[in-house]
Parts: sequence; structure tokens; C-alpha cells
Amino acid sequence: MNCKNCRRELNEDDGYCSNCGGKVIHNRLTLPNLFHHINETYFNYDNKLLRTFTTLFSEPEDVINGYINGVRKKYVDVVSYFALAITMAGLQIFILNKVGVDFSGFETSSDQAELQRNISQTIYQYASDYQSLIMMLYIPLYALIAMMIFRRYKKFNYTELLVVFMYAQAQYSIASALILPLVAILGSSSLSLIGFLAVPLQIAYFAYLLKQVYALTAKQILIRTLVFILLLTVLFIVLIFVVAFVMFKMGMFEKS
Repeated sequence: MNCKNCRRELNEDDGYCSNCGGKVIHNRLTLPNLFHHINETYFNYDNKLLRTFTTLFSEPEDVINGYINGVRKKYVDVVSYFALAITMAGLQIFILNKVGVDFSGFETSSDQAELQRNISQTIYQYASDYQSLIMMLYIPLYALIAMMIFRRYKKFNYTELLVVFMYAQAQYSIASALILPLVAILGSSSLSLIGFLAVPLQIAYFAYLLKQVYALTAKQILIRTLVFILLLTVLFIVLIFVVAFVMFKMGMFEKS
């Protein structure tokens, strides 16, 4: 009997291959053992994906500090987890597009209001089209700001802070994508509420995660969170003006 993955010779009672670690399949594929495999892979509490997701809420320092210190088997690695988050973020945008985003809050009785409506629709469309890229661009920016704010602790270098924020951003995106379909069923008003709460909830989760990985007190993380928000806001305002100016010059806000 040989391993179906690496062809290494196996004993009849082996459960896993000693060479590649692959699970030895003794039975033919049937519906019961197919569902058992799916349950074992995706829904069993002991599987790495579910364990990573739950622990990033309960003890994020165990996942992140562990990965940085070389513990790579206990949880899903940061690149795979971030890739999953990008995939689920794409699903989230698909649902939003199907439900429809309401821009009717802008009255269209004036040219200025119509321009505001067109700008909002255009920005939303571009954010949807390039969300994966935007998610990836956030990470180095977050890491850079955190490196300045937490420099006195000297716990993480820049690359390690990239890992911290990749896990943080991935966790928030996955949680959002899981909640969104339930919210979408309730209608556009519920989506508007979630949209209003999205940034505060993300800030709160990131602050909690940084508090845990740096082992800070509530007062210490509160002060640094406020500074983080201030720096990020200034950078975003500058970026928004630059992007809006470029889009305006390219005629992207003109009515079709």
C-alpha cells in the first residue's frame, strides 16, 4: 500500500503518511464520509481555521505573538488567512451590489447635490472594483503609524507589524463578510447602520488587538489609539483630496 500523495510505502494500519503527513484514505468516497470530511475540515472546533478565527477574538496575542515567534502549525498562517479575507471581501461586495447601495440621501434639486451624488457613486464603484488592492495598501500604512506610536516598546519590527495588521485586517474583514448577509436580509436601512458603525468597530477591534499583543493597560492603549486615529485621519484627508483631484481631472465624476 502506497501513499496516494507521495507514493511512499505505508503499513496497512497507518493513519498518516510518515513522509508527507497526508491522511491515509482507506475507504471509497461516499456521501457519509464526504460530509464527515467537510465537517472535519471546516466546522470542527479543533480545525485550524475555526480555532484561528475564535482565538483572534479571545486571545489574539496567542495567534500573532505565536506566529512571530515561530509557532506556525497551531493556527492558519497569516498569508493564507489574509487571502481568505480578500476572497470573502469580494463576496461581501457581490452581496452589496445585489442588494443595492442607496444614494438617495442626496437631494438632486441642485447641481451641487447632483455632483455629491455622482462623487459618492463613483467612489463606491472604484472602492468595490479595487477593494483587494485597497486592503493590501492599508497594511503598510497601519504598520508605519504603529511603528512610530509604539517605538518605545521595541517589541516588533516593521515586518512583524505587517503580520500584526494582516491578521487584524483579515479578522475584521472575515467577521464583516459573515455578518453582512444576515444584515442585508433586513434591508438597506440596516446596511446603512452597519456602514455607520463599521469604522468605530474596526478601530475598537484594532485597539483591543494591539492592547493584547503589546500587553498594555486600558489607559496606555486609549492614548495611543487617539494618536493613531489623528495621524491616520490626516493622511486619509490628504489622500482623499489627491485621489478626488485626479479623478476630477480625468472626468470620472461627469454624468454619463
